[in-house]
Amino acid sequence: MATEEHAVQHGPTAGEYIGHHLTHFQTGKQSGVIDMSVFNMDSIFWSVLLGVVGLFVMWRVAKSVTAGVPGRMQAAVEILLEMVDTQAKGIIHNAESRKFVGPLALTVFVWVFLMNSMDFLPVDLIPLIWEMIYGAAGHDPHHAYMRVVPTADLSTTLAMSSSVLLVCLYYNVKIKGAGGWAHELVTAPFGTSKNPLFALILGVLNFGMQMIEFTAKTVSHGMRLFGNMYAGELVFMLIALMGAVGFGSATGVVLWLGHVLAGTGWAIFHILIVALQAFIFMMLTLVYVGQAHDHH
Repeated sequence: MATEEHAVQHGPTAGEYIGHHLTHFQTGKQSGVIDMSVFNMDSIFWSVLLGVVGLFVMWRVAKSVTAGVPGRMQAAVEILLEMVDTQAKGIIHNAESRKFVGPLALTVFVWVFLMNSMDFLPVDLIPLIWEMIYGAAGHDPHHAYMRVVPTADLSTTLAMSSSVLLVCLYYNVKIKGAGGWAHELVTAPFGTSKNPLFALILGVLNFGMQMIEFTAKTVSHGMRLFGNMYAGELVFMLIALMGAVGFGSATGVVLWLGHVLAGTGWAIFHILIVALQAFIFMMLTLVYVGQAHDHH
């Protein structure tokens, strides 16, 4: 209580500022690190909204396609489509599978790119607007939490990587058959033996290794995207704190100038991070689905 009164009277400290910005707008209070009963409503809202925006933009471009000289948006989408199609053909050789996996990869890239791009907005812009709305609704504005980068939320990235896992499991069964995949689970990577005892031991080891592989790929797939975007979001907050100083001293002026220079440089560099992370997530999706087509 004393900390909240201090924040109201004198403004938040650096730690309180960062802590506030890293807190989700949730349906309840988490009882532990993992609590399936709590939902991060801000991540759900922004991810769904950006997904709808991405679909709408692609639909509008597809509807306005011309055979003549393309506009800038159509040209950009055509370049993106060609890039995704080339990568899909190089990894997944089954033409029938590419009819689904190709559009899936395109959707993943556009969606992740849009979610990552929310990091370009000023750190305090949307949280400040949300505080005003939250306060106008009769709630305490100091408890108005709003995070706008869905991919900086581990629950979002792990949900996406888990969805990719389900697609991989589907194609394992579709391509190899239920029996063929079950046989692969107990015979790869160490093989089997004609001796029943050794065959049982190898089968248990193979199955354990397969489960570890599926788990490791899914967790690393989601953690990689989350880690990069979370770190980028945190750096933007630290840069914002540099600008929150007055001009009453030479140190304050230097920090403010550092805020401008660092913010500009990091934003430019972050353009590469945003696109690169979307590309990596898309490529890993194609690679993992492609592995589901391979026989061992």
